Amino acid sequence: MCNSKKKRIFAAQLRVMRDFTEDSYRQLVAALREAGYRFMTMEQYCDGKNRLPERFVVLRHDVDLRAAYSERIARVEKEEGAKASYYFRVIPQSNRPEIIRSIARMGHEIGYHYEDMSIAKGDIETAKAHFEQWLAYFRQFYPVRTICMHGAPTSRYDGRDLWKKYSYHDYGIIGEPYFDVDFSDLFYLTDTGRCWDGYKVSLRDKIPVHQDEWIRKGWVYHTTEQVVDAIRQGAMPPRLMITTHPQRWANALLPWCREWVLQKAKNIVKRILVKRQNG
Repeated sequence: MCNSKKKRIFAAQLRVMRDFTEDSYRQLVAALREAGYRFMTMEQYCDGKNRLPERFVVLRHDVDLRAAYSERIARVEKEEGAKASYYFRVIPQSNRPEIIRSIARMGHEIGYHYEDMSIAKGDIETAKAHFEQWLAYFRQFYPVRTICMHGAPTSRYDGRDLWKKYSYHDYGIIGEPYFDVDFSDLFYLTDTGRCWDGYKVSLRDKIPVHQDEWIRKGWVYHTTEQVVDAIRQGAMPPRLMITTHPQRWANALLPWCREWVLQKAKNIVKRILVKRQNG
């Protein structure tokens, strides 16, 4: 067999094996739509807690890096008739004003992905001032009413500690997923670790109280294909929150491979940190 034919066969096999692409994300959103899930933003969820539909999904995106990928995912959702919540960090790789405006124009929610305690190195007053400054900044693009903590696994500081002294409600914030989502009512899926069972290597993006119950019920998935199959078979709970990191979802081979390699390395570090955390 000639080398060119071998390369074509390998490329075709790789396309089949690849997960976390824009195409696989589109399949996920389409499966949710076809199964009758109503798409809700975090803002809509918080506003409608007393009148939630029987079947819905909150799509949440943490824009940690490479904001352009978030714009592509937002476009996929718009084409599939879905709305989602996008949380932006202050760093340049996430904070891209033209992209934030573009995503807001598509009808999605914009929120602040805060990490003020890490940036302030634990100084709570500095963190408070930083939060106020950047909340006002993001409100240039959208009337921000929900926020979400950035996990910052390499930082010793937990962003949520800011609210041990202050209240985000004083800033007109109605919701923060780690405080204001009833996970006894919603099943939580996240692509942390570049898989759907990444709670094993996550320091902060996990729901420890309810995770054991979900495992007991068999709600454990590793690949997007497994998640899509569960949705199509009616095996998925009727109320969901799905969190993704859009920089992980790429159709182009080079960025896909780059993210795959980087995430493998990150997961090794996370396993070490989790082991230390657990004593």
